[in-house]
Amino acid sequence: MAQEMEQKEFSEFAKSMVEYIGQYLENIRDRRVLPTVEPGYLRPCLPETAPEDPDKWQDVMADIERVIMPGVTHWHSPRFHAYFPTANSYPAIVADMLSDAIACIGFSWIASPACTELEVVMLDWLGKMLGLPNEFLACSGGKAGGVIQGTASEATLVALLGAKARAVRKAKEQHPDWTDAVINSKLIAYASEQAHSSVERAGLLGGVTFRNLKVDSHYRLHGDTVDEAIEKDLKEGLIPFYVVATLGTTSVCSFDLITEIGPVCRKHDLWLHIDAAYAGSAFICPEYRYLMEGVELADSFNFNPHKWMLVTFDCSAMWLKDPTDVIDAFNVDPLYLKHEQQGSAPDYRHWQIPLGRRFRSLKLWFVMRLYGVKNLQAHIRKQIGFAHQFEAYVNEDERFELVGDVLMGLVCFRLKGSNELNEKLLKRINGNGKIHLVPSKIDGLYFLRLAICSRYTESTDIEFSWTEIKSLANDVLVEEK
Repeated sequence: MAQEMEQKEFSEFAKSMVEYIGQYLENIRDRRVLPTVEPGYLRPCLPETAPEDPDKWQDVMADIERVIMPGVTHWHSPRFHAYFPTANSYPAIVADMLSDAIACIGFSWIASPACTELEVVMLDWLGKMLGLPNEFLACSGGKAGGVIQGTASEATLVALLGAKARAVRKAKEQHPDWTDAVINSKLIAYASEQAHSSVERAGLLGGVTFRNLKVDSHYRLHGDTVDEAIEKDLKEGLIPFYVVATLGTTSVCSFDLITEIGPVCRKHDLWLHIDAAYAGSAFICPEYRYLMEGVELADSFNFNPHKWMLVTFDCSAMWLKDPTDVIDAFNVDPLYLKHEQQGSAPDYRHWQIPLGRRFRSLKLWFVMRLYGVKNLQAHIRKQIGFAHQFEAYVNEDERFELVGDVLMGLVCFRLKGSNELNEKLLKRINGNGKIHLVPSKIDGLYFLRLAICSRYTESTDIEFSWTEIKSLANDVLVEEK
């Protein structure tokens, strides 16, 4: 008979792991941010095949430091400044433990009613925290509501496919002789040239053409730019149907002007989707909601609590004013998935690309209850404050210049001079391994991005990172002379 781990042994193992996790996170500042391993490092550390008989859990624990940690990039180190943050907190970790224990696959209400109903309520809680209009919330009594997607990339694609289904239906009503292939070849979507690459990828997956539109000197998309592009395509007999507006672009965290874009979408009856993947968390603070002014004009809105709101990956919150077109686009309803309560509560399999889904709303419930709104707001404000601290350092050093505006927890900067000089600086920074940054490039201008990523970050960490950058910049500039 197969030997299984019993509850007593599980408790011992779990206690050991909880202790390890606590020690890892509380002392993460002491670890080198970037690993020094080469590709393929891990295979020689492991046997060629799985063990025939069970190993001891103590041996597995020992192998974490030997096998895994040498190849880990420590995203939660206060000295990790790459990309955008990925959230982490003890309440969210514990919630995932419970989710994994319940281990339901919540594709329908009957598959686990609590899984569906907690998600409905938590997305209402979260929407109210952001100040979203009631017409996005399930508690409004209409068709609206929220759903947890895996990523913002999925949300963009889900919205696109809903918009596409609506556009195809309208086109067939107006042109009954047109085939799906003819209609699809005419569909056009729009986004800022600064939109995330996943937006263009959604177009590829959805089989439609995306227009990447020019931005202003602050890297923002304006309504008149969208309007001109739509009018041009209409004159050519094409079918504009979908616009993605970004609040907090990846390169420089710029904000498209929803107050201008929204009326254009209303004028031409286009679906407006708002991608606020990173910056959306800041809207729990009322003083930053001016950046999402005009949100009431959108059809769908998305942000990632798993980026900045202390909820572990994956948890991407999406709201739809009217999910009908999305449900119609995804509705495959075999007999074995039907149940007597259909229509009385959402069956979230119709709101997403996969069929299966985890009990992810537990993470929101635990984090919102165990932090409270005030502490979550304090977390956002503190990290934005650290960004302004670094911004001040850059402004005080005449060798450096800022790129874009510092509005959230991201500072974009560069040494004054050539792209090659800045490439050399970044290579030196990451090679030294004390801090980690990534670059970006806009209109041929190469620059460095410093994001505030760790909940453990303190003012001294920002000072440390600036000292490291300044020291390595000294070396690079001396070599250039």
